[in-house]
Amino acid sequence: MKLIIITGPPASGKMTVGQELAKLTDLKLFFNHQSLDLVNQYFDFGTKPFRRLDDTIRFALFNEVAKSDLEGLIFTVVLAFDLQKDIDYLKKVADIFKAQNAQIGLVELHTDLEERLKRNKTENRLQHKPSKRDLEFSENNLLSFDRKYRMQSQEGDVNGIDILKIENMNITAEEAALKIKAYFKL
Repeated sequence: MKLIIITGPPASGKMTVGQELAKLTDLKLFFNHQSLDLVNQYFDFGTKPFRRLDDTIRFALFNEVAKSDLEGLIFTVVLAFDLQKDIDYLKKVADIFKAQNAQIGLVELHTDLEERLKRNKTENRLQHKPSKRDLEFSENNLLSFDRKYRMQSQEGDVNGIDILKIENMNITAEEAALKIKAYFKL
């Protein structure tokens, strides 16, 4: 069993790299917005019912996958490494898989703001993430995250999880996925 968590700022290519990695391996992809956009059809983003239902869906899926005979899971998520609750969330997800002796890997994508603003409007992103189709809201959200949070880890932020950092501005999603596959021996 393997768990590969792909993180990075909004529009850094997490889902797209995850899609390519899923093609190259037997791992299944669960990208962040699959649960967010489902729950957002019923409850406003960020409300208590929204957060409870999103967590229920995600953690039920994590628990079932971890105990299954699947090869593993690719999960994409934005993490603010300067928020303890995000570090705790990462550990909680990892612990579910560690309990099943899974290999855990964290991939951090690094892409500058200008490129992410372009990627925020790509066809693949808009096709798979309905909440991003309101481009003004999506861009404001992206800029707000950049102002408020540190979305790249520093030494000591995460212990006990192997981290691969990839600058993916000038490489394709497939090239990034090949680096992940090689590094984690998938």
